[in-house]
Amino acid sequence: MLNRVVLVGRLVGDPALRYTPAGVAVASFTLAVDRPFKNQQGERETDFIDIVAWRKLGELCANHLGKGRLVAVEGRLQIRSYDAQDGTRRKAAEVVADNVQFLDWPREGAPRAAVGGAGEGVIDDLGPQAEGEDDIPF
Repeated sequence: MLNRVVLVGRLVGDPALRYTPAGVAVASFTLAVDRPFKNQQGERETDFIDIVAWRKLGELCANHLGKGRLVAVEGRLQIRSYDAQDGTRRKAAEVVADNVQFLDWPREGAPRAAVGGAGEGVIDDLGPQAEGEDDIPF
C-alpha cells in the first residue's frame, strides 16, 4: 500500500506552533494549491490543504516560514476523527509532512532553508542573491 502526497503552494498564514503535554513540537499551517485546470468561467480554483509538521521539522517550519511563502511539502494523507463542541463526530483530512522545502526567498532577506527527513532539519544559507536575479519572472 502507498500513501504519498506531494504539494507545492503558498502558506495562507503563519504556522502555529504548539507542544503536546509530552513536550513534542507540532506546527500546523494551511497551504493554498492551485488546481492545474480552469473552471467553466475560465478561472483557476484553489484548494486549501491543512499541513502538520512534527518535532524538529515543525519547529523549523514555525521559525522560518510565514504567510505567502512558497513551499514544497511531501508527506502522507491522514484522516482523523474528533468530537466537535456540539457533540457531533467529525472528520478532518490533513497532510503529515515528512519533508518541507522552502522554494523562495523570505522578503526580509533571511536565509532560504530546506528541511526534512523524518524531523531532521538543515538550513542552507545560500548567500546574497546574484546580480540581476530580481529580473527573473518566476
